[in-house]
Amino acid sequence: MKLKSVDHIYHIHRDSRVKRWFFIFIGLCFIVLLLPWTQNIKARGTVSTLYQGQRPQQLNSPIPGKILKWYVKNGDYVKKGDTLLQLAEVKEDYLDPLLVERTQQQVQAKIGVRDYYQAKVGTTNSQLNALNASRALKLTQLKVKIGQLNNKLAAEEAELAAANNELKLSEDQYNRQKKMYDDGLVSLTQFQQRSVSFQNVLAKKTVIENKLAQTRQEIRTVNIEQDAAIQDYAEKVSKTEGERFQNLGQIEGSNGDIAKLQNQIANYKARQGLYFVLASQDGQVVSLNKAGIGEILKDTESIGTIVPNKVKYAVEIYIKPVDLPLIKEGQNVMCIFDGFPAIIFSGWPNSSYGTFKGKVVAVESNISSNGLFKALVIEDSADRPWPPQIKMGTGVQGIAILNDVPVWYELWRNINGFPPDYYTVKTSKSDEKTK
Repeated sequence: MKLKSVDHIYHIHRDSRVKRWFFIFIGLCFIVLLLPWTQNIKARGTVSTLYQGQRPQQLNSPIPGKILKWYVKNGDYVKKGDTLLQLAEVKEDYLDPLLVERTQQQVQAKIGVRDYYQAKVGTTNSQLNALNASRALKLTQLKVKIGQLNNKLAAEEAELAAANNELKLSEDQYNRQKKMYDDGLVSLTQFQQRSVSFQNVLAKKTVIENKLAQTRQEIRTVNIEQDAAIQDYAEKVSKTEGERFQNLGQIEGSNGDIAKLQNQIANYKARQGLYFVLASQDGQVVSLNKAGIGEILKDTESIGTIVPNKVKYAVEIYIKPVDLPLIKEGQNVMCIFDGFPAIIFSGWPNSSYGTFKGKVVAVESNISSNGLFKALVIEDSADRPWPPQIKMGTGVQGIAILNDVPVWYELWRNINGFPPDYYTVKTSKSDEKTK
C-alpha cells in the first residue's frame, strides 16, 4: 500500500536542479579565479611632514628666569615674532639694572689705560731716537779724536825719522871729532862741545820716542772708549726697547680686555632681549606646561609646543622587515586616514572608497625602535588632494600596491606561504627629468 506522505517527503518524481546550479557555481568560481587581484602590503603609520621646520616645535626658555607675565594661553594662534611670555632675571651676575652702563665705564677705563701706554710707547720712541742720535754723535767725536791722534802719530813718526837722521849725522861728527882729538888735531873743548851736541840729539830722539809711544797709547785708549761707548749705548737702547715692547704688550693686553668687555656688553644686551620669549613661527600654541606668575624656568626648559599652520603633510608608515624588499621609492600607497569613512576592497584598490593616493619618497635604512622600517609617503599630485582636516599625529593605514595577479595565483601563494611578488618600480622619463 502506497502512502501519500511518501510523495510529499521525498519528491521522487520532481525534476532536480541541483546539478545545474552545481555547474553554475563551479563556473562562477572558475571565473572568479581568473579575475585580476592586486597584491598589497598593509602597514600602520601616522601623519607627519618631510620638513623639520614644519614639525611641532618645542618652546624652550633661552635663559633661566622667573615668569612675570603670560601673553598667550593654550590653543591661541600666533604669528612669528609674537610675544609669548616675559621673564625676569634670577642669576645674581645679571641683577644689576645698570650692568651695561657699568661695563661700558670699564671699557672707557681700559681705553684710557691703553692710551696711557700708547703715550709711553711714543716717549720710548723719542728716547730711542735721542739715544741713537747721541750714540752717533759720540762715535763721531771719538772717530774725530782717533783721526787727530793718527795725524799726531804720523807727525811724531816723521819727527822721529828726522831725529834718527840728525842722530846719525851727529854720531858721525862725534866719531870724527873724537878721532881728531885722539890725534891731537882739536882741543878738548871742541871735543866736549861735539859730545854735548851728540848727547842733546840722542836725548831729543828719546823724547820723540816717548811722545810716539804716548800717542799710540792714547789711540788704544780712545779705541777702548769707543768700544765702551758702543756697549753702553747698546745696553741703553736695549733697555729702552724692552720698555717699549713691554708697553706694546700692555697695549695688546688692554685691547684684549676691551674686546672681552665689549663682548660682555653685547652679551648683556642680547640677554636683555631674551627676557621676552617670542614665537619662532606661525602656528598654534599647545601643551603649555607652566602655570601662573613667578614660576622659575631653568635654562632651555620646555615651556610648551607650537604647531605650524602651513604644513606639507606626509605619512610615516612602518614596514615589516620581511616586506622591506617590496617597498621602493616611487611606489603607490593607498592611505586610509583615521576618522574618514572608507570602503576597502583589498584586491581591487581602484574600486575602494575613501582612500587617498600617495607615493613613497624614502625608505629609511635603519630599523626603528619598534623593530620595523619607516617609509615616508607624500601626496600624489596627480590624484585628488588629501583632506585638509588631517592633523599631525593622525593614525593612517597604508596599503602599498604591488603586482596584479590572478585570484587563483594569490590563493596558491597564500596556501604555500610565499611572499608577494617582488617587482621594481619603473620611473617614467618625465619623472626622471623632474628629478
